[in-house]
Amino acid sequence: MAATLPTGLTGPVPVALARAVEQIPRVGALPGGCRFEPKWDGFRLIVTSDQGSTSLWSRRGTDLSTTFPEITAACVDQLAPGTVLDGEVVIWSSGRLDFGALQMRMGRGPRSAAAHAASHPASYAAFDVLASTGRDVRRLPFDERRRILERLAAAWRPPLNLSPVTNDRDVATEWFETYSAVGIEGLVIKGGGQSYPAGQRGWLKVKHRETVDVICGAVIGTRSAPQEVIAGLMIDGELRIVGRTTLLSPSARRALTPWLVPPAGKHPWPVHVSRTALARFTTTRNDVINLTLVDPIVVEVRADVGWDGHSFRHLLRFLRPRPDTEVSSIRPPNVTGSPAA
Repeated sequence: MAATLPTGLTGPVPVALARAVEQIPRVGALPGGCRFEPKWDGFRLIVTSDQGSTSLWSRRGTDLSTTFPEITAACVDQLAPGTVLDGEVVIWSSGRLDFGALQMRMGRGPRSAAAHAASHPASYAAFDVLASTGRDVRRLPFDERRRILERLAAAWRPPLNLSPVTNDRDVATEWFETYSAVGIEGLVIKGGGQSYPAGQRGWLKVKHRETVDVICGAVIGTRSAPQEVIAGLMIDGELRIVGRTTLLSPSARRALTPWLVPPAGKHPWPVHVSRTALARFTTTRNDVINLTLVDPIVVEVRADVGWDGHSFRHLLRFLRPRPDTEVSSIRPPNVTGSPAA
């Protein structure tokens, strides 16, 4: 008789989270020793395979089974019922991870998703297993879960892939320094003796310091034609303005616009701010700057210079929206002079 999914793992499934750190930690920093993995530049995806049904769940609990039909089909073909995987869906273009192509999939109907799957096929990098043959394995140490995952992956074919892992800090450092060329964001670090920390920040992550996640709380311009992003971060329990971006390029505006919506409730910022309030990072000479408030969303920016504890010292460069990241997870950099994720 085929195995069925354990209670609580039929989907959506609460995922383990990671806490940002500034440096690659020492090997003994987590229980059972550190296990280092690449931090993929994609969307988090939980796969649940049951008798007669396979579903792909986003971190926020959205069913993405029709958004990535090639991944769904591969899971139906290659995964046994009673299996739950945690991983990342990515798209490769010209030997590099293409987050923009991944974003093009979101919000599209089955026909459009199928066309994109044919022209820009996605891949799935599995880095953890939550259930196997109907058994909930989340309480097992990571090293045991990894052995189970490796046995499952032995027979896989693309687009299903096993994400690499190492317990060697030198190897991890080499990955961190060299894999950025193909779009790897950094490293995720897990403890070999850790159970799966669902809903908790039990893992660690270190990202390349030239990029940082901030909260877009407003824009200059309109929501349909934004010109600049006003960046915020939670400081002393309040969402405070900490910077603004350079003028958005046409492609950046197109990427950001679909995610800009009116505030869902009372917004902590006013619609007009004085030039003095933005003095550290403004280029305008107007006495009053008009803001178009938006429902806060996480965006990734490039910070070319340091963070002083209250704001970025110069203009930021918008890279992309990160709608899959929770606003509540974003924290200010904690090392003066170095912006960090």
